[in-house]
This record gives sequence, C-alpha cells and structure tokens, in this order.
Amino acid sequence: MSYLDNIRTFVRVYELGSMSAAGRDLRISPAVTSSRIAQLEERLSVRLFQRTTRSLTPTEQGRAFYGGACEILDAVDKAEAGVVDITDHPKGSLFVAAPLGVGRRLIAPQVPDFLQLYPDVSIRLRLTDRRIDLTTEGLDLAFFLGQPEDSALRIRKIADVERVLCAAPAYLEARGHPTHGDELIARNHECLNLRFPGATEFQWPLVTADGPKRFRVSGRFESDDGDVLTDWALTGHGIVLKPIFEVAEHLREGRLVPVATETPPEPIQMACLYTHRRRQDPKTRLFMEFVIDRIGEVVREAETRV
Repeated sequence: MSYLDNIRTFVRVYELGSMSAAGRDLRISPAVTSSRIAQLEERLSVRLFQRTTRSLTPTEQGRAFYGGACEILDAVDKAEAGVVDITDHPKGSLFVAAPLGVGRRLIAPQVPDFLQLYPDVSIRLRLTDRRIDLTTEGLDLAFFLGQPEDSALRIRKIADVERVLCAAPAYLEARGHPTHGDELIARNHECLNLRFPGATEFQWPLVTADGPKRFRVSGRFESDDGDVLTDWALTGHGIVLKPIFEVAEHLREGRLVPVATETPPEPIQMACLYTHRRRQDPKTRLFMEFVIDRIGEVVREAETRV
C-alpha cells in the first residue's frame, strides 16, 4: 500500500471522524481503512487517533500531522493537474451534489454528454434537498440554490433564477385565488413547505410595493423533497414556491396557476460551490464550465416560454 494512499485515508478519517465513514467515502472496506491508519502510525511511530468503542478523536500528533498531510495532498493534486492540463486528458472520479429539482432537470441530462467527451472520467451524482457539507462529505462540487452558509468555500454564480407561487386550479376553486402575499396568511392558505434540518419557521421572500418582505407562512404539508411539494401542489393540496424552470411545463399546460402575482417571489441565486483545492483539479473545472454553459441557457428558455 502506498504511503500517499495512507495519507489520503488519514485525512478523510480526520475530516469525517469515523473509520467507516472514511471507508465509504473512499470506497474501501473498514478493514483496509484501519490497516492504512495502522501502517501510517507505524511509519511515524506515533498514535494519530485515540480509539474507543464509541468515538475516534485525533491525538495531538494527529492534529499536527493533519495540516502537513493536507499540504502534501494539495501539492500532489496541483502537480497532477498541471500534467493533465498539458495532455488535455482528464482522468478519475468526480463527486457532485445538487438539489433534486436542479439535479434531475439540469445537471443529470448533461452528464452523459460530458462523459462522452471525457471517457476516462466517472461521475457520482448525489441529489438531495437537504443541506450538505462539502468538505466532510468529500464532494468535489455542489450546485445549490440560495446563499451558502460556509463563507470559506469558493462560489461561482450561474444565474438569478425567477420563482413563482402557484397552485392547482382545483385548490384555487376550493380556497380562493390570492393576489397578494398578505392573503396567504389572512386567509390561512395551505402553504407547502420545504423542510430543512433545524428549520423552525417558513418565510417566503416576496416583492411588495414597499420593497422586499418576508412572509411567515404555515401549512400542514412539509417535506425535504422539493418534487414531493410539486406533486402535492398538482393534486390540489396547497400553494408551492418553486423556481420557474421546475414547473414551467405545468404552468404552460395549466396544471398549475400563478398566484399572489402582485407580490412575486424574489429571484434566488443558482451557483456552484467548491473548495480552492478542488478548483485546481482540471476535471472539476471542466465539468463546472461544461454544465454552467448549458444550464444557464435552459433556465432562461424555461422562464421566457411561460
């Protein structure tokens, strides 16, 4: 087993705080993970982690070694990136995350074309509407809607995405057709909400005559899957706040109808997030540029056709 593999394994164990989690991330067995750490400790003649049946914590020597290990991996990645740039033949795997709606409609359709251009690259695509941690989950690149919580990461803006409040005709016939954000609350409309871990309330940012305002809405329907909210809206269970590109076809064909149009939602930023280290990797850069060029056009087309 190479010394460099052992260092990479140590870094992932340190960052994820678990042998099993690091093994899953690196696609190796727990036994191999443990063996690599043991080999590294034997070479360095120190204990890098304190192990109990319930926890794994780095020792003082482990914390000291982590900084130098990251520098070693950064240098290797930078050297490899320089070689790949020269040969224009990227290799290896990419781990990419995106929200469900963005991933299914915008990212996933681009993957086959990208892999046809670069046959020695593989892509693992994780789609989830929950908040993710780019570093601890070992991601190379994450597409997202909104504002990132970690300001230490690098961000590449793609577009400001128009959004819409909409509901099914059956719901509006039964509950009335709100024209203003205040009516959502005054008339106790059923608002379909995207639930994030730790969320205690739901606020929809709408543009009023007096400027942007956040409306605290409520409803009995919550999910951490944005497509579930769309399905509930289509079957007449309430009003949903969605990027236009996600519901453009439903709007064009009348299955969903815009509401509260006097106070439309504020646009939301679509961007991709990466660490400085990941940005140095040519395959990460190539995939990011490839996707951005295409999905910006798809979003604009969807918005203009509604």
